[in-house]
Amino acid sequence: MSDKQGKAGIRNIAEEPWQQFPDHFGGALSKALVNPENSDFTLLDYRISAYQPMAYVAAHTHKVQEQVYHVLEGEGLMEIDGEKTVVRRHDVINIPPGVEHAIENSGLVDLVFLVITAPAKDE
Repeated sequence: MSDKQGKAGIRNIAEEPWQQFPDHFGGALSKALVNPENSDFTLLDYRISAYQPMAYVAAHTHKVQEQVYHVLEGEGLMEIDGEKTVVRRHDVINIPPGVEHAIENSGLVDLVFLVITAPAKDE
């Protein structure tokens, strides 16, 4: 067990800028709230995303990362291994490593969701 202890912290969501990460299109924006680049956390990437209507992330897979999506507002289409399913408020989606997936806002208002990824790096 390591003697190193990380620092606890509080930061308001407004302090983190919106970003459009690679392979995200049409106003698919995210705020990287907790990750190794902005905290002492080394194993977790925690984001909130807001996708405008028609925004999407291209289909992709992760080598070792597990992901959980939690839809907070709006509705869209979650594609898992080529099959699209409508997702909406309070749906929770788990994506194991190696499973191709994508999400798009097919609704009329912003699609807002949390994405929790572990480990933080796909190595």
